[in-house]
Amino acid sequence: MIAKEPIAELLPLGVDGILVRFSRILTEEANAHALSFRDHVQDAALEGLTEVASSLVSVRVGFDPEQTDRPTVTKALQALLDRHEATTEGPRRLWRIPAAFSPAFAPQLNEVAALAGLTPEQAVAQIEAATVRVIAIGFAPGQPYLGMLPDNWDIPRQSELTKSLPPGALITAVRQLIIWAADAPTGWRHIGQTAFRVYLPETATPFAFEPGDAVQFQSVSDTDYRAIAANTDTNGGATCEVLR
Repeated sequence: MIAKEPIAELLPLGVDGILVRFSRILTEEANAHALSFRDHVQDAALEGLTEVASSLVSVRVGFDPEQTDRPTVTKALQALLDRHEATTEGPRRLWRIPAAFSPAFAPQLNEVAALAGLTPEQAVAQIEAATVRVIAIGFAPGQPYLGMLPDNWDIPRQSELTKSLPPGALITAVRQLIIWAADAPTGWRHIGQTAFRVYLPETATPFAFEPGDAVQFQSVSDTDYRAIAANTDTNGGATCEVLR
């Protein structure tokens, strides 16, 4: 009898964590497993857990050593894995976010379009046509990794770093988009600009996005973008539709 191949690895992570890793490379299937398994662990409400956080292809499960121990949590997680299937349910929320794509706000769009085998107009059209998912949040508070774009967007990072980008910059690499949140260097290319704040520390829910959210970008003129950016009553003109 051939043993069933495990869908994930259970790995120790520090003194109070376990990493549930579904793949060593980013795939849409592995990300779907990570997002849905995070939900299953949260729903199970296992005793002694302190954190359940998904990344691109894995889930970190933290626990309080004074309330439980690694063997107990590992056994419970393995039982959940044995019954786990990646959900096919759609996203809970759909965001629509205005973005400017003119040269003034997208200094590397032409370069990226050429790398993707497109004209700048075609590149913007493909971005607008895509419904990307929040596949992970990280690097900076609330900062989303959005994917996946079509195969022709499998563009490598730059060989040199850009020293800084404005908040809300739309950047891209390796079939993903990011809305920039950090005052830090990056190797990703700047292809658009939003006025959207991904991190709202003054609110009860400081992260605007949740992993699994769907996002669409809508091209706007420079004039409309400046008006949106000047209006502090909305978060960059974005709308959020609850789907389920």
